[in-house]
Amino acid sequence: MVELTRVYHFSAAHQLVSPALSPEQNAALYGDCHGSHGHNYYLEVTVAGQVDPVTGMAADLGRLDDAVGDAVVTRVDHRALEDVPALRGVVTTGEGLARAFWRLLTPALPAGALRRVTVVETAKNRFAYEGGEG
Repeated sequence: MVELTRVYHFSAAHQLVSPALSPEQNAALYGDCHGSHGHNYYLEVTVAGQVDPVTGMAADLGRLDDAVGDAVVTRVDHRALEDVPALRGVVTTGEGLARAFWRLLTPALPAGALRRVTVVETAKNRFAYEGGEG
């Protein structure tokens, strides 16, 4: 089994707001991130597969790029994340985005291939999700 990680880029705006909290509580919890702002995100998608003896590849990069583009990047690039229908109800923290992108990518990729989704929000903040609970 070989793992392959491919990196994608998108730019998007968001604001951190939990519907379970009052406006005052959101402002206190999220600070400056409570207001609308944007990031140049990187999305790292890790898939795994057996190496094909003919091609020498564990994954077809073109098919992976198409799947990630269709399932995630074209939906979120240059958008306000709260306006993206596929993210309705998601608090757009890095943790929330990693889990949401996992849910979007799972049906777009071969069964069992997806291993990890990492959202890189800033040079200091990266959020990885590997499926399961949470």
